[in-house]
Amino acid sequence: MALQGKRKRDYETNGTQNGDVRSYAETRDARNPVVQPPEVDFALLEALEGSAEAVEALDLRGLKKMVLSFERKLRDNLEARMKYMEQPEKFVESEVDLDEELKKMHALAAAPELYPELVRLNAVPSILGLLSHENTDIAIEVVNLLNDLTDEDVIGESDEPAIILVDALIENNALELLVQNLSRLDEGDTDEASGVFNTLSIIENMVEVKTLVAELVCERTKLLRWLLNRIKVREFDSNKLYSSEILAILLQNSNVNQRRLGQLNGVDTILQAVALYKSKDPKSSEEEEMLENLFDCLCSVVMPMENKERFVKAEGVELMIIIMKQKRLAYGSAMKALDFAMTRCTAACERFVDVLGLKTLFAAFMGKVPVRTKHKTDRSIEEIEERVISLAASLFGGLARGSRRERLLSKFSESEYEKVDRLMELYLRYSNRVKAETKRLDEQELEDVEVLDEDEKYLAKLEAGLFTLQLLALILAHLWCSEHPGMQDRIQLLLKQQRLTRDDVKAILKEYNDNIGDVDGPEERDKRRSKIQKLLDFM
Repeated sequence: MALQGKRKRDYETNGTQNGDVRSYAETRDARNPVVQPPEVDFALLEALEGSAEAVEALDLRGLKKMVLSFERKLRDNLEARMKYMEQPEKFVESEVDLDEELKKMHALAAAPELYPELVRLNAVPSILGLLSHENTDIAIEVVNLLNDLTDEDVIGESDEPAIILVDALIENNALELLVQNLSRLDEGDTDEASGVFNTLSIIENMVEVKTLVAELVCERTKLLRWLLNRIKVREFDSNKLYSSEILAILLQNSNVNQRRLGQLNGVDTILQAVALYKSKDPKSSEEEEMLENLFDCLCSVVMPMENKERFVKAEGVELMIIIMKQKRLAYGSAMKALDFAMTRCTAACERFVDVLGLKTLFAAFMGKVPVRTKHKTDRSIEEIEERVISLAASLFGGLARGSRRERLLSKFSESEYEKVDRLMELYLRYSNRVKAETKRLDEQELEDVEVLDEDEKYLAKLEAGLFTLQLLALILAHLWCSEHPGMQDRIQLLLKQQRLTRDDVKAILKEYNDNIGDVDGPEERDKRRSKIQKLLDFM
């Protein structure tokens, strides 16, 4: 996902008293029916009224009239509420008028080029102030309005007006007010549940316009805590699905948010949500999507080292292995989460060996992937294959010495070195792919079709499988450096059969070493390069 393109859904309720599944618009219309003679064409009338409003809203004069009318109704409502504080029947009419004005402002979504004028007219603070209105129906109507104004389909081609609007929303505390309003909405009520959904949609819309909103909303509000509490709920519904998606978006590219979530005990909370599926599969495609979002969250949150340690402490390694052993639908996702957690984390690697994860891992290494794995296609199986290779490389990197490393090495010597044979089979397959891509790039350059620089060529080869080939070369180097005579002889024989030598493996490994970046800091980069250089020297 988490990492997925923008997806718009109509809010759906699950488990309502009458079992209906309705959009918010349907619920609103059902609540306020318009009685007309049966011979009148309602659809035509509504279309004509809507188009008339839209035409009026598309010019500056119409916008000014709309804002002026809204400000008057807002003032009338505030005055009536103050004057008749204990007599709601005397201010209810002003409330209905205010609600109608908010509904009229939806027409502005048809003219996003006027957003800068809306901001200049200082209407944004007045609109946002209503998120704290005592009447939750008014607050929900504001949420619906903001959702329409920030909808991707509306602002998709209006970059500058969208940025101006989102900046104004941020400046006037929209994030704080939206999240505060979330806490008072009761999802047992259909309209308020719809308000929750649309609030999450606004936040997603704002993040798409300005990515810094992802960190701002977590810094200024308690949204992360709210989302964690929401995914804790055992029952599945549309809002739980959307909460998992928003959480994945907030964590995806933000180390700051990943660390924040770890401090909120978020690693353990996500593991608990995932644990509901350790012995059962999701019942629907939407529930399946939610589970994938949760795994995306898990993969993101374990990137900081302190969260890897929290993952180990919360028995995340054991849970992932259980899911894999049960051959559940999330088999591949569990393996992906382990891959992220065990990368450069000795504690996770040690725990993996201690809880007998090697048996499960090497079954997959030998190609025994469960039939029930989600969408079992050639590509999905290949993705699992690449995860297995990455996990094996992480184990060799994380287990420097001792009995655990010996147990890992023994896997390659058992059954007459069948896993060394499999390793070389994979090495050759990925090597041929990379050679084919290199040849294609060279021919393309000769024909002057497209000239790429060295970085672009390297990225193209990575897409063709170079990174996996590098990891395979790394594993081969570790096996060679174990000084196990049987394994060395086997590797030498297999290389010779393919007219290859250790120098070919070393060339791949050297390229890998030369391209290690400093994302984790120069010290970590130098440490990794030093380890690989020792392997190269030994070979």
